Formats: sequence, C-alpha cells, structure tokens
Amino acid sequence: MTNILQPLGITPAKSLFHNLNSIELLEHSVRRSEGTLSDKGALVVKTGKKTGRSANDKFIVEEPTSKDKIWWGNNKPFSPAQFEKLQTKMMAFAGNLDLYVQDLLVGADTNYNLKIRVVNEYAWHNLFARDLFIRPTEAQLKGFAPEFTIINLPSFKATPSEDGTLSETFVVLNFEKKIVLIGGTGYAGETKKSVFTIMNYLMPLRGVLSMHCSANVGSDGKSAVFFGLSGTGKTSLSADPLRGLIGDDEHCWSDASVFNIEGGCYAKCINLTHEQEPLIYDAVKFGSVVENAVMNETTRAIDFADASLTENTRCAYPLEYITNALLPSVGPKPANIVFLTCDAYGVLPPISKLTAEQAMYHYLLGYTAKVAGTEIGITEPTMTFSPCFGGPFLALHPTDYAKLLGEKIKKENVQCWLVNTGWSGGEYGVGKRMKISYTRAMVNAALSGKLDGVKFVEDPIFKVAVPTSCPEVPAEVLMPRHTWADKEAYDKKAVWLAKEFIKNFEKYSEFASDEVKAASPNVETVVA
Repeated sequence: MTNILQPLGITPAKSLFHNLNSIELLEHSVRRSEGTLSDKGALVVKTGKKTGRSANDKFIVEEPTSKDKIWWGNNKPFSPAQFEKLQTKMMAFAGNLDLYVQDLLVGADTNYNLKIRVVNEYAWHNLFARDLFIRPTEAQLKGFAPEFTIINLPSFKATPSEDGTLSETFVVLNFEKKIVLIGGTGYAGETKKSVFTIMNYLMPLRGVLSMHCSANVGSDGKSAVFFGLSGTGKTSLSADPLRGLIGDDEHCWSDASVFNIEGGCYAKCINLTHEQEPLIYDAVKFGSVVENAVMNETTRAIDFADASLTENTRCAYPLEYITNALLPSVGPKPANIVFLTCDAYGVLPPISKLTAEQAMYHYLLGYTAKVAGTEIGITEPTMTFSPCFGGPFLALHPTDYAKLLGEKIKKENVQCWLVNTGWSGGEYGVGKRMKISYTRAMVNAALSGKLDGVKFVEDPIFKVAVPTSCPEVPAEVLMPRHTWADKEAYDKKAVWLAKEFIKNFEKYSEFASDEVKAASPNVETVVA
C-alpha cells in the first residue's frame, strides 16, 4: 500500500488509507474529532482561520513544458528549484502523518477523462474530494495510474523566507511533474479549484472550452450554461426541478457535448431554506460535508442563517443527491448561454439579451461583485472584473478561451443573456438584492422561449436589449432606472459603471474585433 506514494517521496511512518468509501471516511472524521454529524447526517466541519480561497497564495511552476503558454499576468511564477525544495520538505513532513488517498476521475465525458489522485491529511478532506469528483467504478480502479496528484496537508505551513511563498499558505501547481502542493489552509475548496485550473490548462489545448459555469438541460433536450463567479447564483439557478442538472460549477464544451468536470456540487449555504432552494436543502444529508455552518449542540440542527463564522458556509455533496441530476453528467451542446453578474451598484438590467459580439465583450470583461466570504478579506460586495467569469482559475490568456467561445456561439447559433442577480432600487446599502424568485422566473422565461415574442428596448447606456415584460415579474423591475427613487443618482452611477467597463476592457482591445469593441457602453448618453 505504501508503494503508491513512494514515487512522491512519501514513506508514511503511520497509517495510509487508500480509497475508503464515504461511510468509512465519515467514521474516521468523527473518530478523529474532525467534524460532527448534524441531525440530517451531514458532516459539519470547521476549516479554521481560512474560510475561503487564499487567492494571493497560488503559484504555477515556471517550467519548460508550459511556461510559454501560461498567462503570467494572472499567475505567480514559482521556480522549479523552489518547488523541489518545498516538495522534499513537505513529503518528509507527510511521513509522520496518517494519510488518506482517493483515486478519482475528472471529466464526465470518457473521451476527456483525467485520472487524479488526492492525498489528504484530513479524512474529511478526502471525503470532500470523493463527493466533488467522479468516483471510478471497480473496473476503472484496476491498474489506476494517476495523471495528476494533489497533496493537501493543512498542518504543513510554509516559511516564506525559506520556501519562496508569500505566507504560510500555498497552492503550487507543477504541470511538468503533474503535482499540486497545498498547505497552510484547511479550506477544502483549494483542492477543487486546483483541479479546475489543471483542466483550464489542458482542455483548450485540445480544442475544448473549459468553463466556470453551471449547466442544465430542459425537457426539450436543449441545454443552458450559466457563467458566473461564486455568489452570483450558478448553483441556485441551475438546480431547477423542471430541468435536469448537468452540474453546478465547472464544465467543458466539446464538439459533441457539454460535460461536467466534476461529480458533485459545492453549494453556498448561507440563508439556505427549503422554500427557496429545495433541491440543495435536501442534499444536506448523510454523506455530504458542510463547512463552517453553526449547529445547535443539543438538537444538531444547522442554523443556515448564522454567519458568525463566515458568509461562505458551503455544502459538498455528490451530484446524485440532486434528484433531477443527469447521470452521467453529459448533455447536448448549449442552446442558451447566461452570464450571471452580481451588480452591487444596481444599474444593470436584471435580464437582457446579447448579440454574439456583446457576449464576447461581457465574457472578456467578466464584471461582477465578489460577495462576502468567497475570498479572504472580502466582507461586503466589491467590484471586480474577472475575465471569462473565472479569472483566478485561468491558466491561459483570456483571449484563448474567448476565441473558442466565439467560434462555438456562432457555429451553434447560441442565444446569449446577461442576468443581474445583484441589487435593485439602489446600490448596495440603499437598494435590495434581487429576489431569487424573480431571477428564476426571468431565466425560465428566457430558456423556455417565453421571451421570444416580447418587445425589447435598448438600454441607452449599456446598449443591451431589455424585455419590457416577463411572466411572473413586475414590469418596473425589468427597467433598473424605474426602481430608483432618485433617477439622477441612477444616471450618474450608470455612467460611472459604464466608464469602468470601458477602462477595464482596454487591455483586450488589441485582440478584439471592431464589432466586439462596438459593444462598449455609451457614456455620452444623457437619460431624459
């Protein structure tokens, strides 16, 4: 058993647990006091002082096979020598630990399967990986040879002056050695997003678009993908009881299909209710892992409204916990693309239709607000421009992904939409967050064709096409200016945001066509 880790330089002095099932991992987690079972049987854990991703502590090794492809404007370089030193030090540390190993698959389409091995210090981290990635069959496990290995040891802390890191926390990817080293953080999401970064490197090189999106398919056989950063509604909006769920966060679009990268979901749980999100609520059960939620010690009931530990409470669960999940999670090529943005300034329409060129513009721009808890230091909505709606996880330059997206939109004649799940009636602190029931109604209308015969008007500043009516949504909600008591304040804020769009798109201007650049907002507009 020990031999499977010897190529990494690990010779465990204690125990090694290989491919334990979910029940066994739950037993180990509870026995080791890593977590507690809730009244529904979910494992409730705390991640320590890191309750979100440590975005500034992520590195990619600058090595010969990949250095000319990596977007270094987005990824911090780490030298091969530094990596060798850190790995040697970390593997020696691992030799004194109990280790949990899972052999898993990434990519639901068998033509693009990636075999990964996840090595963990914590039993619950290993359960998290088992929940989030695709669990191989017994036949697939025979002779399993990992193509990438992720080693996650939270109690191993780096010394920046010696190890070349910026803090005690680190996430270092090496595409040549096919190894990821993670340490100094108990937040399990670092493993998930490291695997996504790997796929963001590998898939476009094969002509497959990797996407930070959720995806589902209707009874008409037409699928939709929902792009967006954490907190914009990808998971909530894709978990629709009327549509089959392909996945909630990470997908690929090949010439034949849309397929899930993962085998599970990682849903935000803050203020989770059965009324608002029944599918996700019911998935919080035996076998799932709930991070940083507050639980009543007597009743073991989880208080999803309690954000005292973090706003970023989450639950990881296998895809099959969603009753309408599509298994295997492979669907038809999309008929609709939805870009989700959380506009903290309350000026973007709650739904608008985009031309192909406008879609390219907003995809490269990737405007949203980071919401509290998703990253260390974010305590309230903060404006960000994240290219491809997934900037932190892009290994290649954004235009590599944008070129693939543009080609696919035009080839498949895909309809694109921009949906604002952020504020209405004023900016953050004045207005209110858009009701999820309204957003669901608008998205459902768009995907089902109920907006096809509706009159659209052009937003005078952002130039997108806005519907004048939508089933189950008050007409005034559709026009953001109408929801503001102070119309002049709206005009000023809208022009200000439009100027931010223009400024932030400048870095892509040299790569964009005249048609895409023409999608830029009109800041000279004076609203009557």
